[in-house]
Amino acid sequence: MLAAQRKARILEEVGTSGARRISDLAAGLEVSEVTIRRDVEALAAQGLVDKVHGGVTANTLSSTVEPPFAANSMKEQAAKDAMAALAAEMVRPAMAVALMGGSSVYALAKRLREVPSLTIVTNSVPISDLFAQKPRADQTVVLTGGVRTPTDSLVGNIAGEVFSRFNLDIVFMGTHGMDPEFGFSSPNLVEAETNREVIRRSAKFVVLADHSKWGVKGFSSFAGFDTADVVITSQGLGSKQLQLLRSKVKEVLVAS
Repeated sequence: MLAAQRKARILEEVGTSGARRISDLAAGLEVSEVTIRRDVEALAAQGLVDKVHGGVTANTLSSTVEPPFAANSMKEQAAKDAMAALAAEMVRPAMAVALMGGSSVYALAKRLREVPSLTIVTNSVPISDLFAQKPRADQTVVLTGGVRTPTDSLVGNIAGEVFSRFNLDIVFMGTHGMDPEFGFSSPNLVEAETNREVIRRSAKFVVLADHSKWGVKGFSSFAGFDTADVVITSQGLGSKQLQLLRSKVKEVLVAS
């Protein structure tokens, strides 16, 4: 197992239970306690977890902490693939599509490489690289430029200026968290500003947010629930949560 995969598993385990012992993580991941301690130290240095004697706890002061793309891409993979399948059905040939950064939208990007005559505008370096691996003569891919974030997204004035020049049919966007009162949010203030700009330039705004994002608040809200045209989520939300989401969003799709 690669280091990025181990760290993603550690984040998932700690996020679910709130705390784990080093010995339990080592046994579960079938590596030495020394390896786990090294991984935990690296995660703690990024502000993603807190070290305690003999274990690790979830970081409760993480509204401004942005997990790296490699770690996020290992989480909820089946859910992200299922959400991507639903999202791909909304895309037709010759559309102008904005694909924002993050692992959920990256899963969608994989499916859009075979759709003809698309114009893709993205602020995601991994998504741009993905299309470059299998280029099509009938597709145009625009990478915005900007300041790079830990999720390998490009944000700031340059990215916002590029998005402001386009009339987009649809934007697909992930989110750090979704909360009934705070809406969709990002731990990065500048990223939130970039998101608001692309939402303004898009005829349709689609959010991809698996069930683990419910109740999470990032540092900066970039849209309320009622701003989204569609929210695609995964199985795992309770009936009351789904009912609340559907009362505020025009359309809610649950991937299975």
